[in-house]
Amino acid sequence: MIYLDLLIGFLEVGFFSFGGAYAAIPLIREVVLAHGWMDEEMVAYMIAISESTPGPIMVNMATYVGSVKGGIPGAIIATTAVVFPAFLIILLIMVLLKKALHNKYVKAAIGGLKPCIIGIILSTGIMMMIRNCYIFLKAKPDVLTIGLTCFLAAVYFGSRKMVKKGISPIILICVSALVGVVAYGI
Repeated sequence: MIYLDLLIGFLEVGFFSFGGAYAAIPLIREVVLAHGWMDEEMVAYMIAISESTPGPIMVNMATYVGSVKGGIPGAIIATTAVVFPAFLIILLIMVLLKKALHNKYVKAAIGGLKPCIIGIILSTGIMMMIRNCYIFLKAKPDVLTIGLTCFLAAVYFGSRKMVKKGISPIILICVSALVGVVAYGI
């Protein structure tokens, strides 16, 4: 039964998530919470882990939820279900609507989706900030986490002052991982 739920839930995410992974986060959150697969705090952790690991966020999130709930078969089912709709839609667009992409009305419709997608991504960011502030206020503040966040912000903004382009996101992720391992692993 869990495999069928994973299949249907992530097919829904795949078919109705327009605008990329960040726009899909609210939909994934709703599916995960509606099925009771995780609580709010675990969803926040899942988003953070999915953002910091290589690969598309939506695929990482589906794989993570699938593996937690159904092991390796669950991970395969959830990942395939979330990717399949995009694959199918792109295939249909390339085959059937190749010329339609040059139509001014199609271009206008696609252009009209951009503000909606920006709004969805912005609302996701605001929702995550509010939830994290609530969790932060509810629990005892973790001084180490606050200190590490300030340190990493100083590294990021300091590098932008010293080098015009700033530090590479890949290097910042590696520094963050190293600092986290040292701080929490020791």
